[in-house]
Amino acid sequence: MTRADAATSSSAAGLGPHGERAAGPELAALTQSVREEARSHAFEVALLLHTRASDWSRRQIAGIEASLAEAGAKISDIIDCEFSPSAQVAAIDRLIAARPDAVIAIPVGGTVVTDAFRRLATSGVRLILLDNVPSGLLPESDYASAVSCDNFRLGQIAAELLSPHVPPGGRVCVAAYSVDFFATAQREIGFDKWMRCERPDIRLAHLKFETPARAVEVIATYLEKEPEPDGVFIVWDEPAVAALPVLSACKRPPAMTTVDLGAAAAAALGEGRILCGVAAQNPFRQGAVAAAAAILVLTGRSVPSWIVVPALTATPRNASAVYREVSGAETLFTSSPVA
Repeated sequence: MTRADAATSSSAAGLGPHGERAAGPELAALTQSVREEARSHAFEVALLLHTRASDWSRRQIAGIEASLAEAGAKISDIIDCEFSPSAQVAAIDRLIAARPDAVIAIPVGGTVVTDAFRRLATSGVRLILLDNVPSGLLPESDYASAVSCDNFRLGQIAAELLSPHVPPGGRVCVAAYSVDFFATAQREIGFDKWMRCERPDIRLAHLKFETPARAVEVIATYLEKEPEPDGVFIVWDEPAVAALPVLSACKRPPAMTTVDLGAAAAAALGEGRILCGVAAQNPFRQGAVAAAAAILVLTGRSVPSWIVVPALTATPRNASAVYREVSGAETLFTSSPVA
C-alpha cells in the first residue's frame, strides 16, 4: 500500500458500470513468471485515447509504457481522438486492420461508439478499457477489463473539500461534461449526493459543456446571470484551470474544487487562492495497472472486469507530495501479485 492509499478508503465508494464491486489494483500485478512468458511473445499494444494533450494522458501513457516494458511488450501506436467519437470510430476500423495484440482505450462517447468497439472485440484484438464503458458493451464478451479511479469517491472528495468554504445557504455551481461518459457522470453524482446528505442548505446549479474548450464560455455566461457564487466544482482540471481567470474577475471570487492534479492545477492549488482542493486520480498507476491487465489477458489469465485505483486528496498543504505520486514517483505495486 502506498502512502496515498493509506489515506483513502480500503474499498471503492462507487460500483462499476454493470454494478460490479471493485477489485483492487494488486489483482493485476505481474509475477516474474508471467513477465518471462510475455517476453517470449513480444506483444504489441495500441493506445486509443481521448486526448494526448493533458498531463493526465501523458502520465497514463508513461505508466502503460513502463508496465509493458517489464513484460517485453511495446506500444505499437498512440491515437489521439481529440474528444471526437467519429474520429474514434474511424481509428477503431484502422486498428482492426492493423491487428495489434491488444488495445487499451478510453471511449469518448456512449452508444455512438459501442458498435465500433464491439467490432474490435470480435476481430480477436483483446480490449482493456479506461474509465468509460459505453452502454451495451459487456465484460468478457466485449472487453476483458475496465480500469478506473474511484470516480464516485472523487466527487465526494471534491464536495468535502469545497464545503468549508461555502457559508450556510450558499450557492455552488457544478460544471459537468455533457457527453455520456461514465467516469465524469460518477463524479457529478458523488458530488451531488454528498452535498445533499451533508450540506442540504447549499443550493446547487448545474451547467454542461460538450468540450473542454467550451467550459469557460459556459461558466462565463452563467456568471453574467448569477454573479458571485460561493463555490464552483468542475469535473476535471483542464477546464477548471482554464476557468480561473474568469473566476478571478468576480468581485468576490468563489472557492473551487476539481478532479485531477496536472501541473497547472498543482501550481494553482499551491497558491491557495481560488482552487482550494483537488480530488486526484493516479494516472501513472492506472496506466500501469491497465497494461498489466492486458499482459495477463494475453498470456491466458483472467482479470477482474472492474479494477479501481484509489482516489487521492490534495490540498494546498500536501499538493507537492500528491503531485509527485500521481507523476509516477511512488511504487506501483506493493501487495503480493497473483500467479
